[in-house]
Amino acid sequence: MPETPPEAIEATVREHVIVDDHSYRIDRPAASDKLLDHPAVRRAFDADEYMPYWADLWPASRMLAKVILREPWPVPPSGDKLHALEIGCGLGLPGIAALSVGLRVTFSDYDSTALRFAADNARLNGFDSFDTLQMDWRYPPAHLRVPVVFASDLVYEMRNVEPIVELIGRVLAPGGLCLITDQDRVPSHFLREALKAKSLTYETQTVRAGEPGGRRVKGTLYRISRPV
Repeated sequence: MPETPPEAIEATVREHVIVDDHSYRIDRPAASDKLLDHPAVRRAFDADEYMPYWADLWPASRMLAKVILREPWPVPPSGDKLHALEIGCGLGLPGIAALSVGLRVTFSDYDSTALRFAADNARLNGFDSFDTLQMDWRYPPAHLRVPVVFASDLVYEMRNVEPIVELIGRVLAPGGLCLITDQDRVPSHFLREALKAKSLTYETQTVRAGEPGGRRVKGTLYRISRPV
């Protein structure tokens, strides 16, 4: 699996992200577009069309963070924290929002450098109890089962739809909940068809997010459930 070379990241910037009444600090590469110029990144693209999209703070991640903060999360009968898996975590904003409302979080991403940023950002916001998992969503660990899955802006290419839906069907525990936010990209129409084919029920809701003083972006929340 790929790794964006650390030397490709010339500088970082820190964003103060406000979601409802929460404020989070998120470090990210200052010039994400320049990552594409690194030979290792070009080789990863040639091998598997891999792009380091993790390096940007996308509007859909802000949408998902807001949804997570507003969700009335149940407390498991065991009293343990509810375990959530973030797929394609990138910089980690949704997972950090989940940590702030008491969930146990596993950050997962295809790129190990993304995982390092997500972990560093979680610690930057005062959290040190979480897990990381480098994972190709086409080949999840066979034993992985969680009651909560969430992801933001992963359906940006048609080729991603079936593997993501297959992953949800494999790792989401019976009775579990999956939350996906999408910026209404074209492949989202095929996402709905794929969920139906997998017998995963879902509801949709319009969501919006944006930077303070900047443009607001409309998207869709997919609330996906797996029957018991």
